[in-house]
Amino acid sequence: MAGSSSGFVAGLTTAALATVGFLAYQASASAPSDLGRPRTGGSPGVSAAKGPRDGKDPAALPAGSGTGVRVVYALDDDRVWLVGEGDTVKRTFRVTAGSVDPAPGVYTVTSRSNAITGTDGTAIEHVVRFTEVEGVTIGFSAAVDGSTPLPNPSVKTGGIRESRADGAAMWDFATIGRTVAVMR
Repeated sequence: MAGSSSGFVAGLTTAALATVGFLAYQASASAPSDLGRPRTGGSPGVSAAKGPRDGKDPAALPAGSGTGVRVVYALDDDRVWLVGEGDTVKRTFRVTAGSVDPAPGVYTVTSRSNAITGTDGTAIEHVVRFTEVEGVTIGFSAAVDGSTPLPNPSVKTGGIRESRADGAAMWDFATIGRTVAVMR
C-alpha cells in the first residue's frame, strides 16, 4: 500500500513540475525582448552619474533619481530608497552589493521568488530581480539567517542583500513591472 501512495505522489509531483515548466515557457515567450534591460526613456530625469547628496542627511533621496513610484539604488552608497507618489520616501536602507553591479539606468522588476538558494549557497527570501549582467542575475534579497556578508570577489554574484525587515518591505513594494532606477 505504501508503494502505491508514493507512486501517486511522484506522479502528482511530475505533473505539477510539467505544468510549471509549461507556464514558465509561455510567460517567457510572451515577455518583451527588452524586459530587464535598461531603458533610456523610462523614468525621466534619472542621472547615470552620481547625483548630488545632502551632506547633512546622507539618507535623503538623491537628486536625479527620476520621477514616479520607484526603487532607487545608489551603487556608490550601497543604499536603496522605496519612493512612493510625489517623491515621498517610504523607506530607505543600506544594502550589501554582490560582486557584479548593474549599469546605471532604469530597469523594471522582471521576476520574484519568495524563497530560494542564492548563488552563494545561502538560503534567501523575498528575491526581487530586475536585470542580468553577463549571465549573472541581479536582484535584491534577504538571507533567511539575517546575514549580509561581503561577497567573495572570486565568485560572480548579483544578489544585493538587505536585512530581513528591509527585504519584506522591498517584497511588498517592488512588484513585477515596478521601476528600479540605478545610479552611481
